[in-house]
Amino acid sequence: MTTNSYILVVDDEETIREVVRRYLERESYLVKEAADGYEALRIIQNDPPALIVLDLMLPGIDGLSLTQRLRQDRQIPIIMLTAKSEDSDRIRGLDIGADDYITKPFNPQEVVSRVRAVLRRSDGTPASITQKAIQTGILNIDPVARNVEVKSQSVSLTAKEFDLLWHFALQPEQVFTRAQLLAQVWGDELYTDPSTVTVHIRRLREKIEIDPSQPQQILTVWGIGYKFVGGK
Repeated sequence: MTTNSYILVVDDEETIREVVRRYLERESYLVKEAADGYEALRIIQNDPPALIVLDLMLPGIDGLSLTQRLRQDRQIPIIMLTAKSEDSDRIRGLDIGADDYITKPFNPQEVVSRVRAVLRRSDGTPASITQKAIQTGILNIDPVARNVEVKSQSVSLTAKEFDLLWHFALQPEQVFTRAQLLAQVWGDELYTDPSTVTVHIRRLREKIEIDPSQPQQILTVWGIGYKFVGGK
């Protein structure tokens, strides 16, 4: 990340903020902290971070509300911190735009690994991204600008949604299991719940399909997984 970029850690527990900050700083990341949603929002508006590590349960504006508010006009990567008892909220968090989640209690090194992976996907330029834009059916996918158009109208995708779509588009008609997608797109099939893939597929369909209830681009292969066909 560039020298003027930083990671914002938002949690109302000072101990958690301190531990996460210390581990991130060991890896030479710049870190800012916020103890509640309102403080986080002020920081983000004044100086947008490269990534946000965001606790789900916060005083003021909770993590879900803050994510929803940010996704109205920003695509800053968000890793959500959740408790094991918050499964439904975790799924909702992914639904409204969180890029990843980590369940408490967590290994701080896992946070570092997830941060590194999400930043690499959102800011880096993998070898495949050097390829030309793909035009298929109603879709135009530009890997350099990381832009997607549906019938010539630009649609806003999160970093993870774009990575997932690009992965599919590079290998049309290839059937992928959820475990394969976790390993190849998320880079992690050990810690990430397979339902993460399901949520992202549903969210992606809502943005690129004419009728998400009858998808023509990303199809479900029952009992196996998904494949991209680039339909009309």
